Amino acid sequence: MLLWLFLVPDTLFSNDSTKVVPNGTEGETMVVSKNDTVLVSNHWYEFDGKFSTLKIGGGFLYEYAAYVQDDESKEQIEMKPAFKIRDIRFLMSGKIKTKREITWKLGVMYDAAEGYWLVRESGVMVGIPELSGHIFVGRTKEGFSMNKVMNGYAGWTMERQMALDVIPILADGIKLLGFLPKPRLFWNVGYFNDFISHKQSFSTFSQQFITRFGWLPVFNKEKKTILHVGINYRYGIVKDGQIQIRSRPEANPAPYFIDTKKFPSDHSNQLGYEIYFSSGSFMIGSEYYFNKFTSPEKDNPMFQGGEIGASYVLTGESRAYNTVSSIYGFVPVKKSVFAGGLGAIEVVLRYSILNLNGGTIRGGKFWRVTPMVNWYLNENIRFELTYGYGVLDRFGLRGATQFFQSRIHFQLL
Repeated sequence: MLLWLFLVPDTLFSNDSTKVVPNGTEGETMVVSKNDTVLVSNHWYEFDGKFSTLKIGGGFLYEYAAYVQDDESKEQIEMKPAFKIRDIRFLMSGKIKTKREITWKLGVMYDAAEGYWLVRESGVMVGIPELSGHIFVGRTKEGFSMNKVMNGYAGWTMERQMALDVIPILADGIKLLGFLPKPRLFWNVGYFNDFISHKQSFSTFSQQFITRFGWLPVFNKEKKTILHVGINYRYGIVKDGQIQIRSRPEANPAPYFIDTKKFPSDHSNQLGYEIYFSSGSFMIGSEYYFNKFTSPEKDNPMFQGGEIGASYVLTGESRAYNTVSSIYGFVPVKKSVFAGGLGAIEVVLRYSILNLNGGTIRGGKFWRVTPMVNWYLNENIRFELTYGYGVLDRFGLRGATQFFQSRIHFQLL
């Protein structure tokens, strides 16, 4: 009831400080401010209130995975085909009607891998033009890695690369994001701790400090050409002096392929690069990370891994780039299947690797090649068809596995 009173519907507006523009979906429009912040659109799930706008959102992922293993792979690990719910989430967000730009978001998600609900990204972001950026306070992505920061529903692959499993998916704290248009420099700087999240499964560090700096040597909006270069550094104090690093083979229904088991560690240092180039419908990019853990008992292991991948949208669309967070966004759909079009069709090829052998720890090494197709039926529905070939080096064996995966997305984001 309080939320309803706070968001009493008001009349749609258009004055000197706003404009009405297409929202990227056939036949629909939205009202935006001078700085292109979305205030309200004619989506049925977006509302304009007296004190704040409101957008209701959510997502649902359901997938299937099957495997063909050689004899060595069968000795290493047992796998069975399975259908599985990957993700269910409910979201609310909006823009408070103040002179200074203030946006908010609330989210909850069912983590199918862990089997429970948790508070997802939730907090308040305040525009700080004096610092050429924004400050976010709450639960969010730390800001380490373009691919990690991106909305998981917007990614071009079915799962993020394995090397990012070293970094927790969420954290509670404060983050400063900035962008200078003329030199085209961007940055994220954040501090996080586990004061609230210490009982959550994702909380493996008690404190973290993260920096992400980069440059756009090329940023041509008209020609839709972008060259993005960034470097990431992270310092983390390990929770309770014990940590475990493990990763699935980029197939959520599969068991963990590589695993360090728990080992003693005081803190870690993570360092890596990100580089992406896109021109029109084509995009290519790479990220690679080094993870050094202080653990004299285990000879101070360093784990490393990364990816290189490319995508091409056959139907001509191109991903938008958001300078607030310095990330790529969703693939727009020119004409949906339900309006007589083809939707948007994207083909992707990626190579990824993660090596969890370091110091005296032998957690294993796994690499995978993944060609796949994404079919965006409209802005809310996406179908993925994925093949993968990977090799696991562990337990004194080198086992090869073929992956056959599919997933359906439903989203209001």
